[in-house]
Amino acid sequence: MSVDTDTRTKGIVVAGLRGGSGKSVVAVGLAAALTRRGRRVIPFKKGPDYIDAGWLHLVTGSPCFNLDPYLMSEEVIRHSYITRSAGGDIAVIEGNRGLYDGVNAAGAYSTAELAVLLNLPVLLVVDCTKSTRTVAALVLGCKQLDSRVDIRGVVLNKIGSSRQEKVIREAVREYTGIPVLGALRRMSEDIFRQRHLGVLPFQEHDAPAAIGDRLAALIEESCDLDEIESMARPVAAGPASMDERALDPEEEAIAFGEPVRIGVLRDAAFQFYYPENLEALENEGAELVEINALTATELPELHGLYIGGGFPETSAAQLAANISFLDSLRHAVAEGLPVYAECGGLIYLGESILLDGESHALAGIFPVRFGLEKKPQAHGYTVLRTENVNPYYEQGLEIKGHEFRYSRILDWQGREEDLVFAMQRGVGFMGGRDGLVHNNVLALYTHVHALATPEWAGRLVDRARGYRRRVEESGP
Repeated sequence: MSVDTDTRTKGIVVAGLRGGSGKSVVAVGLAAALTRRGRRVIPFKKGPDYIDAGWLHLVTGSPCFNLDPYLMSEEVIRHSYITRSAGGDIAVIEGNRGLYDGVNAAGAYSTAELAVLLNLPVLLVVDCTKSTRTVAALVLGCKQLDSRVDIRGVVLNKIGSSRQEKVIREAVREYTGIPVLGALRRMSEDIFRQRHLGVLPFQEHDAPAAIGDRLAALIEESCDLDEIESMARPVAAGPASMDERALDPEEEAIAFGEPVRIGVLRDAAFQFYYPENLEALENEGAELVEINALTATELPELHGLYIGGGFPETSAAQLAANISFLDSLRHAVAEGLPVYAECGGLIYLGESILLDGESHALAGIFPVRFGLEKKPQAHGYTVLRTENVNPYYEQGLEIKGHEFRYSRILDWQGREEDLVFAMQRGVGFMGGRDGLVHNNVLALYTHVHALATPEWAGRLVDRARGYRRRVEESGP
């Protein structure tokens, strides 16, 4: 696909000096403020993230896509960005962690590397708590560390007084030459409430739209929105063609074989789905059916089921109380329904989860009892090598993904050697392995991204088609 230079969407990368610097407040607020101006904003999130992406989706009304240099090739990233942003007025890309933070000392796969790849300018957010002139030193260091990175503006966060703001503005201007385009005052409480996995998802807020409005107003009042918008620029012309059909959302899906219905659990407990994953299933010919596991009395007629991650622990009592739905799920699994489950989905398919001394019975597909810890039990990118037979991945295939969990295994009646994947990187389920199999069910802690693991969607849909044929051949 070629994109005309005059019509390519302009973009900007919002980065911070570290995690928790306020870049999510600025990125979501900027996207909301530009949307209120009547701009069609296309949001992106760098790195593995569902929660910030959800907020960006909420305030813009557009799906938030992921751009991950660790999981995806440069060609895939460029193509995904160019095709998905086409037709928008401006793309807002929220970085992750610090601007130069990557997987090694060289900053590989960092937000900075993504900005260089797409040749997009950076708006740098700096936490100014108890600092003045030192902020200029930090900004200058970021400017000089890599001359390829184009830091075009700075937003000061957590400013305590007018005097502090004045000193920092003068110092940044004098020593770096980079304009300060905004200053956000320190607040008595965070706009984004925090929980053990970070920012609270918008699905769990009583009035998420009001928070979006508040963030938009904050950016309008505290930042030079005209200057920020004017610093955005289109990606430099370059190759954007790809063979993968799933990368182009405007390309007509080519479905081989009969259509199938694949259920997707989406509710307060299960929220973590990359839009690219759902799009990939549809491009393979699947009709997606959203299901609320908290309130639905039973599974509808399906040919496959996808259970993503989320927070089953926050809704454990309600999930456990929905006995008729759990019964229908057990029955469907026994009948051979193809099921693919990630992280929270894995927990849901376990026997139970122990929370504050109380055990909540779950689906019981796998004989696993889970608990929840106060500290992360696994966090970061994963690399898995497929060693054992399973419904969805060929033996020998290497898969890249990510894991982020506070749950741990309290008891498991199984053998480590039966787990499907050997962990080349990451923690996995147990003993350096991941992936439990039962009938047509595969459940693992690792999350995959369809652009990084293109085999995933096709195999799930193929399994669903096989199940549909068996059901139709067996008759009523």
